[in-house]
Amino acid sequence: MATYVLIHGGAHGGWCWRRVARILRAAAHEVYTPTLTGLGERSHLLGPHVDLDLHIADIVNVFNYEDLSDVILAGHSYGGMVITGVADRLPDRVAQLVFLDALQPRNGEAMADLAPAILGVGRRRTADGVELTLLPGERKPSDFGITDPQDAAWLAGKLAPHPLACFTQPLQLCNEAAVFKIPRTSIYCPVTVAHWPPEMAARTKAPERAWQIDTGHDLMVTQPEAVAQMLLSLT
Repeated sequence: MATYVLIHGGAHGGWCWRRVARILRAAAHEVYTPTLTGLGERSHLLGPHVDLDLHIADIVNVFNYEDLSDVILAGHSYGGMVITGVADRLPDRVAQLVFLDALQPRNGEAMADLAPAILGVGRRRTADGVELTLLPGERKPSDFGITDPQDAAWLAGKLAPHPLACFTQPLQLCNEAAVFKIPRTSIYCPVTVAHWPPEMAARTKAPERAWQIDTGHDLMVTQPEAVAQMLLSLT
């Protein structure tokens, strides 16, 4: 039995892994799909304190309180920032890193450095002292590659505005060498990578295990079987 921890991307929540998690659990694996503070069912906890460091701490606490080790840690999109930070804090408890159409940062880099277009996506607003982006209504399900009407309605009802600080705060790694010793897999969507800066696109394709799925950015929603089978092949 393997242990998977699946981290969602910007504006999403643990709910987005529902289909993939069901397949992994049916294969008798242990699966955690935590929601980062200020998003999804934890949107009531939104505040000026929510940034990348807090989201890394969210997942470190899942490891600590659930006594997790030998984990296959996967992140989607912005989740690549989070899982890299977690691997830095807990390198001996992460067996593999999986980047699903996700950023693969290095020390001192912010999401805004790697994908600068994120700062121009949709309007921003400030609520209770928090600058927010990826606003509902400004970012549509189709922007995430969702075309099925039922899936689009499901997504539209759950997407939440994302604290801008998560995208602008640089990732601080204390032991970058240890992070890059952890085996890593990239599962990416060509249509997404085609719009990324060349350096980020090159990193996405660099790992020895680099697989592609021809679908939109939210591949865990549109192609859950393919994503799950690729994750299962890592055990």
